Amino acid sequence: MNHRPPAGHSNRPPAGYSDSPRARSRDNLLMCNDFGEENCCSGRCLGNSSSDRQLLARLCAVKRRQALRGPAYMFSAPSYSLSEVEQRFLEAAEYGNIPEVRRMLLHVPNLNINAVDYMGQNALQLAVANEHLEVTELLLGRADLARVGDALLLAISKGYIRITEALLSHPAFRDARRLTASPAQADMLDDFYAYDEDGTRFSHDVTPLILAAHCQEYEIVHTLLSKGARIDHPHDYFCGCDSCNYQQQYDSFSHSRSRINAYRGLASPAYLSLSNEDPVLAALELSNELAVLADIEKEFKNEYCCLSSQCKDYVVGLLDLCRSTEEVEAIMSGETDTDDTYNLPGRPSLTRLKLAIKYELKKFVAHPNCQQQLLSIWYENLPGLRQQTTAVKLLVVMAVAIGLPGLALAYWITPCSRVGRIMRSPFMKFVAHASSFTIFLGLLILNAADRFAGTTLLANMTHRHYHQQAGGPQPDPLLLYRMTTTPFTWMEILIISWIIGMIWSEVKEIWSQGLGEYLLEPWNFLDFGMLAIFLASFSCRFSILRHVESAQTFVYTHYTTLINVTLPPEILYLTLARIDWLPSDPQLVSEGLYAVAVVLSFSRIAYILPANESFGPLQISLGRTVKDIFKFMVIFLMVFLAFMIGMFNLYSYYLGAKQNDAFTTLEESFKTLFWAIFGLSEVRSVVVNNGHKFIENTGYVLYGVYNVTMVIVLLNMLIAMINSSFQEIEDDADVEWKFARAKLWFSYFEEGRTLPVPFNLIPSPKSMLGLATCIRAQILRLVRGHSEEKTGTQLNQKIMKRLIKRYIIKAQADRESDEITEGELKEIKQDISSLRYELLEEKAQNMETLDGLLRRMGGIRTA
Repeated sequence: MNHRPPAGHSNRPPAGYSDSPRARSRDNLLMCNDFGEENCCSGRCLGNSSSDRQLLARLCAVKRRQALRGPAYMFSAPSYSLSEVEQRFLEAAEYGNIPEVRRMLLHVPNLNINAVDYMGQNALQLAVANEHLEVTELLLGRADLARVGDALLLAISKGYIRITEALLSHPAFRDARRLTASPAQADMLDDFYAYDEDGTRFSHDVTPLILAAHCQEYEIVHTLLSKGARIDHPHDYFCGCDSCNYQQQYDSFSHSRSRINAYRGLASPAYLSLSNEDPVLAALELSNELAVLADIEKEFKNEYCCLSSQCKDYVVGLLDLCRSTEEVEAIMSGETDTDDTYNLPGRPSLTRLKLAIKYELKKFVAHPNCQQQLLSIWYENLPGLRQQTTAVKLLVVMAVAIGLPGLALAYWITPCSRVGRIMRSPFMKFVAHASSFTIFLGLLILNAADRFAGTTLLANMTHRHYHQQAGGPQPDPLLLYRMTTTPFTWMEILIISWIIGMIWSEVKEIWSQGLGEYLLEPWNFLDFGMLAIFLASFSCRFSILRHVESAQTFVYTHYTTLINVTLPPEILYLTLARIDWLPSDPQLVSEGLYAVAVVLSFSRIAYILPANESFGPLQISLGRTVKDIFKFMVIFLMVFLAFMIGMFNLYSYYLGAKQNDAFTTLEESFKTLFWAIFGLSEVRSVVVNNGHKFIENTGYVLYGVYNVTMVIVLLNMLIAMINSSFQEIEDDADVEWKFARAKLWFSYFEEGRTLPVPFNLIPSPKSMLGLATCIRAQILRLVRGHSEEKTGTQLNQKIMKRLIKRYIIKAQADRESDEITEGELKEIKQDISSLRYELLEEKAQNMETLDGLLRRMGGIRTA
């Protein structure tokens, strides 16, 4: 782009100027010093009158408004065209021509430094975009410079640290609000964010710190944080404040995007590392918050899930960098000043690990460093057992099961002895509780041992008939039959003692964990259901037993024989055989509930399966299958209910006119369709005897569609869902199993609950000592515990700073090891171009110096 000098201007080039084609190029024209006539002329023509000054002010205002134009400038007819000097100035700033920019700033009067190109960018933005630090520093020396905020955002986005520091030293940033305000929050009359107020390059709600966090610029984030910048945490999604209500009504989409941008900044590893004293806790809580938001804001679920995974990966990355047990404990436990019951002497508190399990950070919990630490706690007070073979461990388990009463008694008497310490080991607690539950299952089996080969007392017989048939001695003539079936046996009394012990254990667990956390664990629902059903069963049994005992007392008081005696109806009922009992008899209800409770008791074995590597993934797959079945039941019930009502409406008028009673009542309709799923219903269920072919054919069609829908479509869909869940578990079986095992282990890390059921029913001296110790600890904490907490906190912060430093160094090293991008090549070309201009300037100065020396030498010779 060659420029012709104005008329009247000297065309003599400066010393050292070359008229070669290369010198006449655009780059070399920027070196020319014959500029400014247009500006100077305009200044001279205006004069010094008040009207001229007003006109000059209006022209300046026009230039100022031009700086406020956004990218729409290139699509509209411009009201102001760039002068030749302004074009040279912008090109010099863009290509890094430091000497030219310096001369124009010093020697051109009324230079419009805020002039913009066709894209609406001024000289400062062009210099920053091309990483020209010296040009940026020269421009920042002008007081009337505009778009400093835009330039700062641009420098941050490109990772230009030195330019960012130079921009932050500008006087405009003395106001701390400049660093916390986004372009949308800035005053519209202010030219600080003139270019990006409409979000052309960056979102209008992005602050410098949010942008630096998005770009993972650790040094820039640290600089901004040191200047007091912070990312404001978004309000709760259901917040009803005036600001949130206004933004939702004005532009709900923009409000949601601004929340996502803020969360992206908060979830950035750079911001988490540099802005939090405990980044592990902050990352854990933020990951859970983002996971909750993913379920609430379904339209942005992918974004929130990605951010939640980013926080989880950050915690795992910190755990990867641990080099000692102390550092692993610092991440897993956090600050040591905690009231958590896991914080035993010599044992870490594991509060962060508890949060990780609660928020299901599976990769963190299954990490080798974390698993190694858990394993050392699991075999606490059992030196050498960890290295033993599986056979040796099985022998230990059998020995504990056999000697459980003796070990429980020894612990009850001397809880602080060596045996007591061994019993407090999580592994021994697990073995003791598992052995106790195994004994309980054995009692359930033995309780029915007398009926394994079939009962000899048939349902239509009483005890008298039985003794007559067996030929044995006759029982007490006043003994009621129900007195032989209702009383509890010694086996049932042992079962009741186990049930009471389990209930007491669950009460203690609710007390220690809280009702909220207790309800979050699915196994607790199984325990609650099992114990509630057992309790209801024995309650019904106990109620009928009291009634039978009172009736037996009445018989002993008023009768001498029961033969040929008219008994009251309520007493006569107690002498009847089982086949004559009412369906609502409490003993029958008790036996039905007992059977259900026995099934739930044996299913409770699945709780300990994660302890084994082979059975653990199977147990996890089983749990996922149950969830799939519950999802499937929604569609299944809709289809089943539709056909059940339809078939009932079709055949309800044909009761007695069909080959069977299928579909004639609502109950029969349910039974027929349910068993049809398993192929146990007959086709003749739809046949009508009186020849109503339309009804019969309609029944055939509906019954056929039902079988196709249920058997071919829905059941295969359920199988596909189960296969998908199983494959998902199998693909990540190691992580899933280790996470499930850690949850199992963690339940035995808590202090207390050492004695298994039913030995926990006997109050131990240790419980009294524990209560006294707790009161003493609270008193000591009020007196001198503050300094100890401070020491522990300082130690933890020191370790966390060490890990954060290590993490940042690794992140920067990984970033530097990436391949050179096209943008970096462009930066190198810009640096070479800038160096070229400096060399040309230096050459011109040297030529002028040489010309001066030559003239002096010529003058000396002439003299």
